[in-house]
Amino acid sequence: MLKQAQRAYNFNAGPSALPFAVLEKAQQELVNFQGTGMSVMELSHRSATYEQVHNEAIASLKELMNIPEDYHVLFLQGGASTQFATIPMNFLAQGKKAGYIMTGSWSEKAHKEAKMLGETYVVASTKETNYNRIPALDELKYEDNTAYVHLTSNNTIFGTEWFTFPDTGDLPLIADMSSDILSHPIDVSKFAMIYAGAQKNLGPSGVTVVILRPDMLERANANVPTMFRYDTHVKNNSLYNTPPTFGIYMLSLVLEWAKEQGGLEALAKMNKEKAALIYDVIDQSEGFYRGHAEKDSRSLMNITFRLASEELEKKFLAEAKEAGFVGLNGHRSVGGCRASIYNAVPYESCKVLSEFMKDFMKKNG
Repeated sequence: MLKQAQRAYNFNAGPSALPFAVLEKAQQELVNFQGTGMSVMELSHRSATYEQVHNEAIASLKELMNIPEDYHVLFLQGGASTQFATIPMNFLAQGKKAGYIMTGSWSEKAHKEAKMLGETYVVASTKETNYNRIPALDELKYEDNTAYVHLTSNNTIFGTEWFTFPDTGDLPLIADMSSDILSHPIDVSKFAMIYAGAQKNLGPSGVTVVILRPDMLERANANVPTMFRYDTHVKNNSLYNTPPTFGIYMLSLVLEWAKEQGGLEALAKMNKEKAALIYDVIDQSEGFYRGHAEKDSRSLMNITFRLASEELEKKFLAEAKEAGFVGLNGHRSVGGCRASIYNAVPYESCKVLSEFMKDFMKKNG
């Protein structure tokens, strides 16, 4: 069996690293889950054994994130990208408009889908500076007849992250938290809805978590196809059709692992320490490495940086690959380099990367 020390230095943006202890436990239980003689993948989603896994995952997420008791937790399919359209289908009523805060590619995609279904406007945007910062709260301008306000809490491609969320008052605030959910404590009660693809911090790809305030169901459009109505999944505890059972099982193991680490406060501390290892190298490199994001907007999940030339970047990435690093290429739309350091990326991997960056700078500076 592969040992943890033999694992790659995995900085993939998603699907991304999973905790080694979670993979080991899943391996142990793979062919015979709880004495059933079956894998979790073979269990009926209507069985009591699977239902326990399902409900424990919901309870663990509520515990870790301190989700208000009346909020609904759903496990859906289709990724966060499906939610880009499902949200306006349900909540963008005729005569209303949806406000989008533009901080990167994913907010652009969410906005594009909403525009197909109703009236929208841009609350604020940092596109003019190539999305290198999060807008200041006083830049946010809300219009009358707003159905909801949408933001992307962490921007994987540009490496920026919200740390202080806007108070939208009576306007429902909806957040795509796909890439920083579970990485630090947040006040869930500020949000009418939170959604997240699982493949960064929650588990493998295939599960989308939706956290929904109950009053949003009263606002929802009833003339939406059954599978795209949130009340369908609320009424059936996300079991209206066959859910991604193995992905939810893996998610439940990741949540148990997160509790064993000390919860979100402990994970936030570790994430800050990991990020500091790499940001410190960038800051002390005298311009050899240039971070994309402004310092007060820097993501703790995705560290984006450039070198002096594309040739030097290619050399850096080639040598990093030879040294066992995976996933350091920047997104194809912006180039450069990116280290994604989600919860499951070990401190030791970030330490080794920081030393590699220092060594590369000495040889090529």
